[in-house]
Amino acid sequence: MSGHEAIVSMLLERNDVNPDKPDKWCRTPLSRAGESGHEAVVRMLLERNDVNPDKPGGDRQTPLTWASWSGREGVVRMLLERNDVDPDKPDRHGRTILLCASGRGHEGVVRILLERNDVDPNRRDLFGLTPRLWASLRGHEGVVRMLLE
Repeated sequence: MSGHEAIVSMLLERNDVNPDKPDKWCRTPLSRAGESGHEAVVRMLLERNDVNPDKPGGDRQTPLTWASWSGREGVVRMLLERNDVDPDKPDRHGRTILLCASGRGHEGVVRILLERNDVDPNRRDLFGLTPRLWASLRGHEGVVRMLLE
């Protein structure tokens, strides 16, 4: 998806198009649009009843995982406004949304997640890494500082 809202709108009007169908890499249109930061397309998909906003794909990564991994604050906020999106859901390796954002140094996404009561900042992945440890290993000083507060 390249953010072409008019094309997406035309496709969504068709009965023979499944807007929640994963591609060959197990990624849904919502996860692709979220990763790329195409907020208008994300909004269009979230307005539909036939799109699962928390649908896990390959390695059990959700649209929120991909948006946080890419530092897409606007998309992260849109997804977190929904009650049917779990902000602390781990992927196949036990990596949470916060762990992904911390490891990539996305301070804005980390800040959004830390404002919530349903995100555990000390949760370990299957390899024993916490968000703070992963941010430290990657030299993301600002993220480490936020996680220490």
